[in-house]
Amino acid sequence: MSGPVTGPAPRRSIAGNVLRTGTAITLMFAILALGAGYWQVVESQRLSTAPDNPAVIAIARRALRGPIVDRDGRWLARSARDGNGEAVREYRDDTISHVVGYASRQYGTTGLERAYNADLIGLSSDALGGLLNKFDTTPNEPLGLRTTIDLRLQRAAVQGLGKDNGAVVMLDPRTGEVLALASTPVYDANGIADPDTAQAVFEELSSDSGDPLLPRATLGRYVPGSVFKIVTAIAGLDSGRIDPSTTFPEQPGAEEKGLLVSGFRIRDGHHPMTGDTALDLTGATEVSCNIWYALAGLQTGGDRLVAGAAELGFGDRIPFDLPTAVSQVTGGGGGAPGGFADDVELASASFGQGETFVTPLQMALVASTVANDGVLMTPHLVSQVTGSGPGTRTIDPSVWRRVLSGGDAQAIQAAMQQAVEGEWGRQFTAGAKVAGVSTAGKSGTAELGGRGEPHSWFIGFAPVENPTIAIAVLVERGGRGGERAAPLAGDLMTRYFELYGQP
Repeated sequence: MSGPVTGPAPRRSIAGNVLRTGTAITLMFAILALGAGYWQVVESQRLSTAPDNPAVIAIARRALRGPIVDRDGRWLARSARDGNGEAVREYRDDTISHVVGYASRQYGTTGLERAYNADLIGLSSDALGGLLNKFDTTPNEPLGLRTTIDLRLQRAAVQGLGKDNGAVVMLDPRTGEVLALASTPVYDANGIADPDTAQAVFEELSSDSGDPLLPRATLGRYVPGSVFKIVTAIAGLDSGRIDPSTTFPEQPGAEEKGLLVSGFRIRDGHHPMTGDTALDLTGATEVSCNIWYALAGLQTGGDRLVAGAAELGFGDRIPFDLPTAVSQVTGGGGGAPGGFADDVELASASFGQGETFVTPLQMALVASTVANDGVLMTPHLVSQVTGSGPGTRTIDPSVWRRVLSGGDAQAIQAAMQQAVEGEWGRQFTAGAKVAGVSTAGKSGTAELGGRGEPHSWFIGFAPVENPTIAIAVLVERGGRGGERAAPLAGDLMTRYFELYGQP
C-alpha cells in the first residue's frame, strides 16, 4: 500500500522573516549601544585616569606630582625636575616606603602613589567634569594628600621592629584614622624613583629572600595564635550561645588530660595557677586558656564563628586606601557548619590555630572594635586631598558597621584589661602596660608546626575607659607573645601618650 500523499510545506511569510531579522539587528545595536554607554560613561573616568593608561603614564613623566604629608604637615613625598625637565619623586625616608609606595618611570606606582595617582598628577575631576571631559587627559594643578600618619610614630614602630620581619598598625578606634602602618624590612623608595638607580635597586629588592617589597601590615597573612581568641569572644557573645559568666565543667580536668574532640586531644596546661577552677570569660582571657576557648568555639558553632568574624572584615577585602589580603577563619570547603572540616578544626581555630590566617591590619580592627564599644570604623590613611583644583575633598570618619552590643564589648574590654593588668595576666603580656594609663590587650603565640620559633603577637588599646589608641603588633618568629610583641606594643602606646597626652 502506498503511503499518504502530502502537499508541499507551507512557506514562511516574507514579512515575518523581515520582522525577525529587523528585531535581531535592533537587539544587536541595542547591546552595542549599552556596552558603549557603559564603557564611555560609567567606566570612562576610571579608565582615563587608570595608572596603566598610556596617556596617564606620559603625563606622569612630565607632571610634578603633588606633595604627600603626614597628619601635621611633615612632608613624606615631594617632586623636583631632573636635568631633562622630567619629574623625579623624592621620599623623606625608608620608614614610610610601604605606606607612600613609589612612583617610578620604569616600575610604575605602588602604595598611596598608586591609589591616588590621578589626584597627584592633576587628572582628578568632579562628577560633572568627568562626564563632559571623559577623554580629556590634560592635567589640572596636581593635588596633594594629607595623610593620617604620624611620622614620629611611624619611625618609632619601624625602629622598634628593628631587624625583625614584622608589622605594626596603630589607629584611633574612634575615627579609624591610621597613625602608623609599619612593615619591616623597609626599602629604598628613592632608589626606585631615581631613573639612574631604579633597575639595580629594584632587581636587588626583588631577589631579596626577606621580601622587603611586601607590605606585611596589609598583605601579609599569618597564623594568629591567641589574639584570635578575641574574635571567638566577639562571635560567641554576639551569638548569645555564651555570656561573660559561661563556664565549662570539663575545662579544669582537661587542663591536665587534654580535651577530647572527635578522638583528638587538645592540650593546654600552661597555667597551673588556676588549678581546678572553672574559668569564665575574664579568667580564661587572663590566662589565655586554650581549653575554654575551644569549648566556647564549639558551643558557638562554626557557622556563627565564621559569621561573627565576617562582621569584623574576615572573608573579604577590607575597604582601605591600599590593597589588603583576605583574612580567613577556615579554608572552607568542609562539610561541617561554617565550612570547617570537623569539630577538631573548629576547636583549633577558636584559639587561633587550624586553618586561620590574618593580616595585622585585620587584627588591629578587632582591637579597635572592642575598644570602640562594638562599633567598627572604616580604616583610612588619607584625611584630605588638598590643593586648588577640582577634586579637593575631605575624607571624614565613617562607621563601617556595628559588630556587637556595647555591653558585650565592655565585657571583653574588662577581660582584656585583666589580661594586661591582672596578677596572672601580667605573666603573659609583660611590658604591655602603659605606666599611669589603664591598658587592655591580648598576647598571642602562633605555633607553626615545629618549624622554628612561633610568631609573636599582641593586640590592645588604651585608656580602657576612653580608648584613643588601638594597636596590633606582629613579629615573625619572635617567640612567645609576651617576649617580643607585648613589650613593643607597650613602648609604642607609651610614645603615643607622650605625644598626644591622655584624654
